[in-house]
Amino acid sequence: MEPKLLSPLTIRDLTLRNRVVLSPMLTYSATNGHTNDWHLMHLGKFAAGGVGLVMMESTKIDPAGCTTPRDCGIWKDDFIPALSRIAALVKNHGAAAGIQLGHSGRKARNVLPWEGRTPDATLEGVDHGERWELVGPSALQGSPDAEVPHVLTIDEIHDLVRKWGEAARRADDAGFDVVEIHGAHGYLIHQFLSPESNRRDDEYGGSPEGRMRFALEVVQEVRRNWPAGKPLFFRASAIDEAGCRIEDTVDLCKALYAEGVDLIDCSTGGMWVPAERRPPRNAGYGYQVPHAEHVRKRAGVATMAVGAIVHGDQAERILQQDQADLVAIGRELLHNPNWVFDAAAKLGSDTPYAYAPDAYGYWLALRQQRQDEYTPIISGDGIEPSTQRWGIESVARS
Repeated sequence: MEPKLLSPLTIRDLTLRNRVVLSPMLTYSATNGHTNDWHLMHLGKFAAGGVGLVMMESTKIDPAGCTTPRDCGIWKDDFIPALSRIAALVKNHGAAAGIQLGHSGRKARNVLPWEGRTPDATLEGVDHGERWELVGPSALQGSPDAEVPHVLTIDEIHDLVRKWGEAARRADDAGFDVVEIHGAHGYLIHQFLSPESNRRDDEYGGSPEGRMRFALEVVQEVRRNWPAGKPLFFRASAIDEAGCRIEDTVDLCKALYAEGVDLIDCSTGGMWVPAERRPPRNAGYGYQVPHAEHVRKRAGVATMAVGAIVHGDQAERILQQDQADLVAIGRELLHNPNWVFDAAAKLGSDTPYAYAPDAYGYWLALRQQRQDEYTPIISGDGIEPSTQRWGIESVARS
């Protein structure tokens, strides 16, 4: 029997060839929001490496929502042609193409991570050098060295909801199969959800229902602009440093599901609080998987597990134990873009290279066959590691 990791999964009208997802990871390589050949290379190799769903990084629905000046953008139609090339390349290699839509809110306008990722009020706007103003639900800093954000008015909130819908329409025009709304990691939607960052006393604040309103309106607008046959994901911080409990997330996910979200991408954290209030971090392999399992069982919605999922047998256990429906791999796929082939071989698949392009698959299968035929040459000191055979005689070292 083939591993469950390699089994297909159908969500709405989309069938994924396997349960492995490239987690959306920011690469900070765009120019004024425009993607380029870097993104083709970066995302194409994961499709060629057998991933079932290749998720593009958080792509911003508004230039003020960029985390850095090098974020990818989808706030205007000018971006569609280059995004279309990415989606087509991924799909031409058998994977589904997904895109995450986000807005950083008060966590925007930072220098690049490898330059410190510190807030920088001198940065010019990403689109055309415009004034770059931080925005948020309330006048509360995202960190001690960040500026106090402009408090979004009701009209501005409605405008952002509209922009999320327009971004979904552009994602469809570009040929993407899946849209994921980024509602985690302390970014704008999460800022509305959390009482730590949302102190509003209008319909977008106060009660849990008020704080959920923005997220639900975004989902409604995206669903209106996103084809009914295409899946919609939502990334949530199942728990966070500011006291969000898993029970709160279950309530949110039930409401999201009712509005047309098909799957919850279960992450954690991202909300800044003073160090003395932060809970101890006990991260290990699969440290976020229990949250995906809890949401799946209690909210009745499909989930994706993410967070230090490294080994094939680990991913297989998550699926076999019904802890999640998909597994998202991030930095491990950066380390090994052919992780799917490696996992398939180690899990005993009869056809570990079934998803490989012909130009790879033929040679990889031949490599596997010849590895199985290796005959080590034994010397008096044991096996000579450099004299294993490729099906031909080798000469032992003298």
